[in-house]
Amino acid sequence: MLGISARLQVLSSLIAFTLVGSALSIKALDAPKADASKPGMPNDPKALKTYQNAIDWLKAGNRAEAIESFRKAAKQDGHCTECLRQAYSLATSTGQFKEAEEIAREWLSIAVTVPDRAAAHYRIAIALQQQGINDKKEKCFDESCDEFNSALQLEPKLTTIHYAMGVSLAHMHRDDAARAEFSAFLASDTVTSNVHERAQRYIDRVDLARARMAPPFSVTTLDGQHISLDSLAGKVVLIDFWATWCGPCREALPHIRDIAHRFQEQPLVVISISLDKDEDKWKAFVAKDQMTWLQYRDGSFNGPIARSFGVTAIPATFTIDADGVLEDQHVGDANIEGKLKKLVASAGELAKRKTAAPALEQRPADAPIAAKAPGGSN
Repeated sequence: MLGISARLQVLSSLIAFTLVGSALSIKALDAPKADASKPGMPNDPKALKTYQNAIDWLKAGNRAEAIESFRKAAKQDGHCTECLRQAYSLATSTGQFKEAEEIAREWLSIAVTVPDRAAAHYRIAIALQQQGINDKKEKCFDESCDEFNSALQLEPKLTTIHYAMGVSLAHMHRDDAARAEFSAFLASDTVTSNVHERAQRYIDRVDLARARMAPPFSVTTLDGQHISLDSLAGKVVLIDFWATWCGPCREALPHIRDIAHRFQEQPLVVISISLDKDEDKWKAFVAKDQMTWLQYRDGSFNGPIARSFGVTAIPATFTIDADGVLEDQHVGDANIEGKLKKLVASAGELAKRKTAAPALEQRPADAPIAAKAPGGSN
């Protein structure tokens, strides 16, 4: 049986599905060749052949046929966890969360160990949660909480589940219960520290857990700054995915540079995230073209940040408001200055309200109170 630390590692990797919400990458995993010696692979010759067919479909870009073949191989073999892993990953990454739920239930039916059963319940819960978000069905959130609780009963030390369940409770407008789960996560989690700032923000403002939040990330930029998306709260963020080998990206570069310079004295941060594999070539290009704003290299379309934002083509830009809500996504050299001006103006108003709030609270009890405004390289 896996030790506690190994179990935590298994489930902490699964939390990514919750953190990125509906912005899951549709970039297919690099499919290995069928190899019966690999743990979890099919042993039945017929199932192994079907598994190879699934890989061929995946390489051909036909994800629907690949999912069907992976599921068929799992049924033929009877205990092929790798078949189900591939099928579940493809289903979630292409937004087919109902099918993902079915696959996770099939996985639960063959799970033997406690960690495997807990992970299966977690996968079911995530698929239900995403159905609730996409289809606005409270029943799905309710059922996801049942599955989260089942996972916690099996593995109480899998603290990341508290965070995920908090998201479902927030969508059900059970705000106090959601805060309790986010607090439980912060009090006990030592595995996914990159999510702690986001959890604290959800405690302070549960409504953000119901919003289309940009995926949280933490990086060390080329100039040595350690930043996280949540540390930039209060500022508008423009994320530009690009690469030196991308012609349209190079053509769009003057536009990004102009935005970075034009808004440099305002509450807006520009981050360019390169998908270059060659670190030296990337660094040389950045220096030569005087890209003085924040720079980070994610390495490929399969880089963790590119995948969390679902980037499948570049150049791709994402605008994020001062609360961390994902506002817009553009592929190509889009004209976004108008949108940025509005978001920056809103960020300025938000900052003014926060600055004015303490002064209002310090007024004498009998004084009239004005109405408050609503509220690096890899």
